[in-house]
Amino acid sequence: MTDWTTDTADRIVRAVDMVRERTVDPVQSIARGTVYAILAALIVLPALVMATIGTFRGLVLIYQGEVWAAWLTLGAIFVGIGLLLWSKRKL
Repeated sequence: MTDWTTDTADRIVRAVDMVRERTVDPVQSIARGTVYAILAALIVLPALVMATIGTFRGLVLIYQGEVWAAWLTLGAIFVGIGLLLWSKRKL
């Protein structure tokens, strides 16, 4: 004959584990993904801004102070990237 207290405790533990598995674990993984996405955005966005500024300054040096040519080149690069992304969109 088994001990009813041990069986009851085991059933309670299984029930709590099942509830935790179905509720806490998915929410925890979503929260972890959100935090990583925010952290990545906080690192990548300033890096892109600084790279764009550095590219512009480099173009100004290459064009020997002709700022309009640097704007035109950088604008053409961004328009090209935009057209490429626009062609890859899904309707």
